[in-house]
Amino acid sequence: MVSEHDQGVALPTEVAPLRRKPVQQRSAQRVEKMLEACAQLIDEVGYDGLTTTLIAERAGVAVGSLYQFFPDKRAVVQELTLRNLDRFVRTVSARFEQLELEHWWDAVDAVFDVYLTMHREVPAFSRLHFGDVVDLRLLDPSKDNNAVIAEKLTALIAEEFGLDPTELTLPLSVAVEAADAVLHLAFRRAPAGDPTLVAEAKELVRGYLSNRLPDDQPNDLPSPR
Repeated sequence: MVSEHDQGVALPTEVAPLRRKPVQQRSAQRVEKMLEACAQLIDEVGYDGLTTTLIAERAGVAVGSLYQFFPDKRAVVQELTLRNLDRFVRTVSARFEQLELEHWWDAVDAVFDVYLTMHREVPAFSRLHFGDVVDLRLLDPSKDNNAVIAEKLTALIAEEFGLDPTELTLPLSVAVEAADAVLHLAFRRAPAGDPTLVAEAKELVRGYLSNRLPDDQPNDLPSPR
């Protein structure tokens, strides 16, 4: 089953942060080193402490080489965040296929698990999430970052369960906003995410969506706590 989300994240032209895409393998490797260096530095000094000079030094390239591909540090972080979004979407899609989901709650639980794993394991993700620390519209200048996430999840869940995406758009947008707020609190309380608050986030989303998804979806699901 090949669908839009299997192709990665499609971006409006004005979103692409790279000045030019690396064609040669050597250039591509330099860009990857810059992104890896950026992620390491964000974990160490945060976005405010980040500079293009630091990124170049850590990557072992001349700062002029960095400017060949990125106009500023924001563009480097934007590219890193867009790649994390692509990784998130692809991982969720793969998890859906692996789990052979029976109902929508399994899908929601899988989304939570992927997000939590990335937060704990992917460099800089715990600082950047999907870009709000830099710009509320880092992923797409025409909409909030959470709206982009909600759209991606709507497409994935609608396809998985044969649902009408228009019926999912509003509920999943609200669910993403609610989960985002509680998960931020969970990670402020504990570096790995306070388990009680993570369970509360899942409970909140389950309870809300059980009253908003189509009537033929089960709403007598066990509590995730």
